[in-house]
Amino acid sequence: MITFTNAAAKEIAERVGQDPLFPISTIHSFCWSLIGGHAVDIQQWLLTNLPLDLDDLHEKQRKGRAGRASEDRLRAITAIEARLEWLREPRAFTYNPNGDNFGKDSLSHTEVIKIASGFIADKPSMQDIIVGKYPFLLIDESQDTNKNLMDALIALSEAKKGQFAVGLFGDVMQRIYLDGHLDLATYVPDDWAKPVKRMNHRAPKRVVRLGNALRAASDGQSQLAREDKDEGFVRLFVMPADTKNKNAVEEEIRLRMAELTGDEQWGEATKVKTLTLEHHMAASRCGFQKMFEALRQNSKLSTGLIRGDLPGLRVFTEGVLPLLAYRQAGDEFNVMSHLRRLSPLVSRQALTEASDKQDPLAGARDAVDDLMEIDFKQASNLQVLERVAKTGLFDIPSSLQPFIEPEQLSVVTPQVASGDDEGEEEDGSTSSLAAWRQFLESPFSQMAAYAEYVSDKGPFGTHQGVKGLEFERVFVILDDSEARGFLFSYERLFGAKLPPASRRASSTEPAESSEDRTRRLLYVTCTRTTKSLALAAYSENPEALARGADAWFEKDEVARIDNR
Repeated sequence: MITFTNAAAKEIAERVGQDPLFPISTIHSFCWSLIGGHAVDIQQWLLTNLPLDLDDLHEKQRKGRAGRASEDRLRAITAIEARLEWLREPRAFTYNPNGDNFGKDSLSHTEVIKIASGFIADKPSMQDIIVGKYPFLLIDESQDTNKNLMDALIALSEAKKGQFAVGLFGDVMQRIYLDGHLDLATYVPDDWAKPVKRMNHRAPKRVVRLGNALRAASDGQSQLAREDKDEGFVRLFVMPADTKNKNAVEEEIRLRMAELTGDEQWGEATKVKTLTLEHHMAASRCGFQKMFEALRQNSKLSTGLIRGDLPGLRVFTEGVLPLLAYRQAGDEFNVMSHLRRLSPLVSRQALTEASDKQDPLAGARDAVDDLMEIDFKQASNLQVLERVAKTGLFDIPSSLQPFIEPEQLSVVTPQVASGDDEGEEEDGSTSSLAAWRQFLESPFSQMAAYAEYVSDKGPFGTHQGVKGLEFERVFVILDDSEARGFLFSYERLFGAKLPPASRRASSTEPAESSEDRTRRLLYVTCTRTTKSLALAAYSENPEALARGADAWFEKDEVARIDNR
């Protein structure tokens, strides 16, 4: 069985009693286990596909203007050309599915998925290996699984009927990432069995009915609540979009919920799980809006951004930030422990080379001292990155190497500049290089709040972070004015706003509208509760929104709170 995260793989393995007959792994680990021993084929794939990336960059360079973006592209072109030169001789390759990948011989996460998908689709020998080793393959969270990998595995199951079977677990209403198929059900062969989960064992009866109403316009599926579940509580509070003190209003709502439900813990913010419908909302409230918006505008980066696993971010969130915390706390033991895990300055090779020195750790200590000279409250991410690169304190991911002068890099990873960027770039999307450039120009001071958010340790939860989890008290914040962008709009979903004029004038509906995406996220957040649910909706047209809520909420469940 393959799944998304190490945590999910561990939980599933425990459920089957760690039985070796049921191997469980993440998608990336599974793909690497298939292709890792095929160095010649991997090299040929790179030699075929890297020139395509190079052609794309040359075309953008030809059309683009002189300036920083042009300089960034030139460095990316140089990196790809260096990698192609390195690939002229037979090579072996490495990959770490659980972390970042550096060095000439390393593959990125995206490359591993692409290569595995291509091999499964095109190489009979790879198909035979899978059929012989995994006659039954179960895929968890299939609605979010990379579409190319899904296509290859489904095609293989059709070609090898009776020898190889695929089972898909998932819920299309809970699709979050852009990697998966828009409507996976249409890609599943007609003769497949399609079992449906009817019972909802988590939510109270009223919340189950709300969930059914929300998804009625999507796939029409409905669930039943357990007989032994309470009725539960659902309330929607509607406020004007220009409400001045939203924090005070939301505190008032929690107090109202405490009185309504008889549950005093609603009055304690720490006892309530607050969820935002869209990440920009949390970015605005938590203080990491500028760095978040820079990367979110690129479709390739958005999935890794909201998961927090882009290597270009992890060098800050998992490398620099913990180091600063340890040093500022005067915890030198954990400073060195942290460097032993992540810094090339204290790698086995580095320590061996420095063994003749009086203090082989002196270089690492000097690098930390050098980094600490930065004014982190005022510094940009680029200034921090340049200092890290200059001292060699941490390896610089390939996605960030185009922004560092080559002589400053201790290790050059000749991968395409966006090699570790997840997903596929959509038309009209800001280029990866431009997005990373804007991110690097944003304040480093925003990184701590972002790291707290994506690790689900902050006051606001992410909808993908809570998928599959449950909480007694859930508070959902809906605010288009803070969400930004056009991908989501709960005001349109509730009928308080019309679709954009361009869509109203079009004779065809988009494959997926902002209302469709918003409905899915609202469904995920609302169905997390085991007891009671409150929603706070800020609207430019509160009356229209309250009227539109009639489709899903009872009249006594909707309350207006005037501006204050």
